[in-house]
Amino acid sequence: MKIAFYGSSLLSSYWNGAATYYRGLLFDLARRGHEIVFYEPDAFDRQKHKDMEAPDWASVRVYPATEAAMRSVVAEAAHADVVVKASGVGVFDEELLAGVMQAAHAMAIRVFWDVDAPATLAQMKRDQNHPVRRALPLLDIVFTYGGGPPVVKAYRGFGARECVPIYNALDPTTHHPVAADPRFACDLAFLGNRLPDRETRVEHFFLEPAARMPERVFLLGGNGWDTKTMPSNIRSIGHVYTRDHNAFNATPLAVLNIARDSMADIGYSPATRVFEAAGSAACLITDAWEGIELFLTPESEVLVARDGQDVVELLGSLTWARARRIGEAALQRILCEHTYERRGAEVDAILKTAAAMKAARSAA
Repeated sequence: MKIAFYGSSLLSSYWNGAATYYRGLLFDLARRGHEIVFYEPDAFDRQKHKDMEAPDWASVRVYPATEAAMRSVVAEAAHADVVVKASGVGVFDEELLAGVMQAAHAMAIRVFWDVDAPATLAQMKRDQNHPVRRALPLLDIVFTYGGGPPVVKAYRGFGARECVPIYNALDPTTHHPVAADPRFACDLAFLGNRLPDRETRVEHFFLEPAARMPERVFLLGGNGWDTKTMPSNIRSIGHVYTRDHNAFNATPLAVLNIARDSMADIGYSPATRVFEAAGSAACLITDAWEGIELFLTPESEVLVARDGQDVVELLGSLTWARARRIGEAALQRILCEHTYERRGAEVDAILKTAAAMKAARSAA
């Protein structure tokens, strides 16, 4: 099938945490024979910070972040068998959603792919005129980045015909164990952009433990932290390109995952960083959220912290030998159960079923 995918960026992970998610899923769908065109705006300096060129498995259309250019690429949705609008494009999100769903031909499968479902649902509850609420009657499927049963129930409550969580996963050709790199040597590393709905949790789970463990070295990667006051034993290194993620994860004693507020509240929402870290055989410490055991087993494959005090205690008692055991166990679990090959197979089957149902209705 021809898939037109309107998202934030396939080529750049700069201010774009969904990049590796898109790459893993769409590469597998392309491998299964789908023809993919990815539409991304030239916005937020992402094109100045690309970490991959256009791949041979997808056509990438980078368009100016103008209304005229947006309307031009919206019109191309008419040529696709599957039209996907992802959340969080960042510019003209409302116009893109309405435009591509209306432009799609009658037999096309219309998909909204929500990479921040808890936040979207909260907005939909507050606003009866929310663009996603208005679009739901046109949509065949809502895919979500995660969220589990609570997100499925909520979307169905708003009238979604079908809602399926497609979780983050591992692409072992991209994220895998590598040798340690002195640039990332530390006791605890955290990689994440500075976002309003995560900053307080970063303070509690990362900055406060660092202040209480001055003898330990902490490493902070991600955009936006340059103006943040933090303890002197935290080294902030700014944006970490995808090519350095393996070394960033494989070098420290442990790597920390901190969920955004909405995802922590609803659970069942492992970030891409969880799978990237596990893919590098890193010892992962994650903040506590419901559903973690569906992906990694606490104590043996991941360490779970309820608060900053837990982070201090876990890090204080962690040895290199135990960290290696946990990291290796996590890698094996993820390789067995949580790869993009598995996720792609799931999406492929759902799209084929949807296409068959549309064809049957049309023939009736």
